[in-house]
This record gives sequence, C-alpha cells and structure tokens, in this order.
Amino acid sequence: MRGGHVRLRFWAVAMIALAVAGPARAAGEEGMRLAEEAARAQLRGSLEQALALYGQALADVTLANDRRASILSDRGVVYARLKQPKLALDDYNRAVQLYPENAAVYNNRGTTLLSLGLVKEAIKDFDRAIVLAPGYAAAYHNRAGAHLLLKQGEEALRDYTKAIALAPQTAAPLSGRGSALLALDRPEAAIRDFTRALANDARFSPGYRLRAVAKIELERFAEAIEDLSRAVAFEPNSAELYMLRGHAYLAARNVAAAIKDFSKAIELAPDSARAHESRGLAYAKIDAYYEAETDLARALELDPRAAAAYAYRGWVYAKTEQPQLAQRELDKAMKLEPERAEVLWVKGALEEAQGRIDEAIETYRRALAIKWSFREPAEALERLGLGAELAEPVEMRGLGIDSWRVVRQGRRLVARSDEYPKIRVPLEMAGKGQPRLLEWEVKKPPFKDVALLRFSAGRVATPDGAAEEVEHVAVLDLAAGTVAGVIPHRQGSKYATWTWDDSGKVTVAAVDGVTDELVLRTRREVVATAPRRPESVWGFPPWAPWNQDQYVPRSDSRPRARNRPKSIFELIFGK
Repeated sequence: MRGGHVRLRFWAVAMIALAVAGPARAAGEEGMRLAEEAARAQLRGSLEQALALYGQALADVTLANDRRASILSDRGVVYARLKQPKLALDDYNRAVQLYPENAAVYNNRGTTLLSLGLVKEAIKDFDRAIVLAPGYAAAYHNRAGAHLLLKQGEEALRDYTKAIALAPQTAAPLSGRGSALLALDRPEAAIRDFTRALANDARFSPGYRLRAVAKIELERFAEAIEDLSRAVAFEPNSAELYMLRGHAYLAARNVAAAIKDFSKAIELAPDSARAHESRGLAYAKIDAYYEAETDLARALELDPRAAAAYAYRGWVYAKTEQPQLAQRELDKAMKLEPERAEVLWVKGALEEAQGRIDEAIETYRRALAIKWSFREPAEALERLGLGAELAEPVEMRGLGIDSWRVVRQGRRLVARSDEYPKIRVPLEMAGKGQPRLLEWEVKKPPFKDVALLRFSAGRVATPDGAAEEVEHVAVLDLAAGTVAGVIPHRQGSKYATWTWDDSGKVTVAAVDGVTDELVLRTRREVVATAPRRPESVWGFPPWAPWNQDQYVPRSDSRPRARNRPKSIFELIFGK
C-alpha cells in the first residue's frame, strides 16, 4: 500500500496452557510449579519476574523434554517482548532440538525471525507449524503477514481468510486481511474487514487507524478523521496517529487543525523528520514562510535524504519568487525519489510556472497515478481546465441492468441510476474482469425501501491454478439513499446464506468466512447540532463505511483572496 501506513501485527503464542494445565508429575513437579507461577506473571505483564521464574523452572533437571521445550518457548516469548531477539532465538532453537513436534515453538520462532527482517526463513517456520497443527490460526495469520511483507498480496489474502475461518471472532486476522486488501488496491473491501474487526473488538485501535487509511484512499476525509480521533483516544501518545490525522485534515483543507496535529506529533517525536516536513508544508499553505522554512530545514537536518522536504522547500522558494533556489531543491528531491507523488507535484508546479503546460499536465497525472488521494495535483489539473477528466463520470456501455449503469469516476467504478440519484454503489473488483450488473431486486415489506444489486466482481485464482467467478451483492437503503453494505455473495460453487428476519434484521454468512448482520430500525429525529451526515435507517453511524454522502468540513484558515488581481505566478503557487 502507498504511504507506508500499514503496520502488521503478529501472534507470538506462548505455551502457557501446557504449563498451567494438566496434572503435575512427580518427575519435574517443582519445575512445573515454578513454570505455572512464571506463566501467571507473564499474563500479568510482569516480564522480568516471569523471566526469573522460568529460569528457576528450567533448573529442575528432572523435567521431561516436552515440558522443558514448552518452558523454553514461553521464556523465548518473554525475551522477544523484552526486545532481546537473540536470546529468544536461542531458547526456541533449544526447544526445537528437545521436542521438534511442538507447533507453537515454530510459530514463535517465526515471529522473532520476522522482527529481524528474515521473512523467508520465518515463512519456513510458519509452514512447519501449520504442517504440525493444520488448525493453528496464529500460524496462518503470521504467515499471511510475512507474505504481505514480500508483496505477495494474493497469498496473504488466502492465509488471512483461513485464519478468519479458524478464529472468526478475533479482530487481528480480519484487520490483517483488510491490510492485504489495501495492498491489492481494494479499499472498499478493506473497510468491510476493518469494520468487522472493530465489531469483534471495539477497543482494537489498529482497526480504526487502518480503516482511516482506506477511507483516505477513497477521499472520505471526514470519516477518516473520525476514525483517527477514536484511535487517538486509545493511543494518545502515538505520534504516527497525529501525523496521519494531520494529513487527513490537510486533505480536508483544515490547515489550522493539521498544524495542531503535526505540532503534537513533534512534541511526542521531536526527532521525526516526517513530522517537521509535514508541518512545514502546512505552514507554506497559509503563507507562513519563515515557519515553513524552519521546519523543513529541521527535517533535512534529521534526515538529509528526505525527498519530500526538499520538494516542499522548493515549493516555498517558488512561492516567494526564488525560482533558481526552487529548481535546486527540486533537483535534489528528484535525485532521491523521482517517482514520489509529492515530488512530482512540485515538479509540475515549477513546469507550470515556466509556461511548460503540457509537461506540467503530464507530471500532475503521474503524481495522481501514484497517489490518487493527493489533492494538490488534482486541483492543479482543475485549474488548467482538466477537472472534468477527473470528476465527470464516464459510462461503461453494455454492463448495466434496468435503470442502473456502470460508470467510471476517477479511477473507481460505481453503479448509478437516475431513479436513485443519491446512491453510488462501489463496484470494487475482487479479481480480473469488468463489473457486470446481474440482478436488481426491490424487497417487499417488512423490508420496504430495501433493494439488492448483484454484480460480477471478476475471476480469482485458486491455489490449484484454476479460476472462480466472484459475485457481490450491494444492499441498498433506498429511503436514506445509501449503500448499507456490499456482501461477498458467491465464489465458484460457494454461495452466501441470507436470513431475512421479520423483525427487520438481515444476517448473511458471506463466502469470505464472516457473518454480517444488518439491522433495520426507525430513523432517529434530527437534532440541530453540528453538521453531520444522517444516520441511515439501517442504524449505521455517520462514520460507517457505507453511509456514503460525504461531508468534508471547510476550514476558515484558508488564506483570503487579495484585492489586487493575481498574477499567473500567484495562481499557480497559491500566493
């Protein structure tokens, strides 16, 4: 995924259950008693105490090999949590020698190898764990994460799906599959999995953060800000969260809020070059050039290879009518990261200022192709009279049904109907092919104003090399003018099971291994408060992924237009 915001989580599973459960033996009885105490300390988070107790337990020379191996594995987990991977690996290796049939040891050693960047070696350990224990959800989850690190998105998707089938009520594999879907440029499906993860664990902070990343990809900035605010509530000392929310505020044109978040990130991580370069960009947007240059200079002190900081400083020089200095900074940025969207945006701005309009247009398009949610090049194209190619829907003929037609908006495909002008159904593909609309059904009471739109979502490869057709069904709330959900309905010969309850509840056991529940309830009265998107009759809150009508707050911090006429230079650089 672009932007580097996906942070993977891995399960290191201690064999505490083996240490705690089961009758104590005469041989090794003292060692097992100490191991039980260590396990309890480990569960409490008293890691140093656990370490000492495991050491005492291992001193019992009468321990059987299988018990000693499980205690070594448990101690290895403690070492790993204490950031001592070499000692952890020593314990795991000894455990494997003593008892090579213990699946958890391979899983735990694999997670430590991953932390050291030894991804292929880690996959071998996860493979071994799965051979020994085919129902081992943590091993599938961790192997999926390793595949994702190797940019093997489809393999990661399969392993996460298997982990979900084995542990459907656990947030981590759902969130992991969401990360894989993001890497495959399927943000709508990713949002669905992140939402499911949060339904399982409402305090799962990474779920809010990752769902926000997906929403930023879809330019749903207000919703992303809400999710990031929830994540910040759980992790108030995370500089990364403030950084991400700051960029969402920037995209929503709330520069003052962005500066506040970037400042908080700098307070929490004063040596972060990214935080300084981001605040420098925000200051430049409100013409606070001294502050911008100070931040960008500091960013380059911290990271002399920060291409974005050079590019932003070039933009500042351009805005202050120092074109030679601007070009010098851009050249440095291009040498470091010539295909970075932020660098290309500044390159396009300088080309535009020099009157090289055709080159500028091509550069802006390249920037958007790399990072679609980056609004600056899009706004530049609009300024050059090419906004229609970004916003105007283009009909894909021959793919519709009834009044519904398939249209391309930007780089996304949606279904639209003149009968329901507020509704835009995302037609995100699961595999190769085009989204063909297959069936349109309006439900009868008690599901009045509920409709289903079934569509082909492409063909996906199976592990044996074959291909299977995939179909999704969009559930529409016609009264509210929203999409309540998009459900994976069919893959090959597997179909979802739909249960329509007379009370208004719809339960769907989807083909991706998760059961979704949509509840129809009475629309609430609208209270005169701060502007928010209305809750749908399905009871989804404003930040729910399918409550689509966008509300993007406009900042009062945008610089006011000057009374004197603007020059072409000022129009380009926003001075």
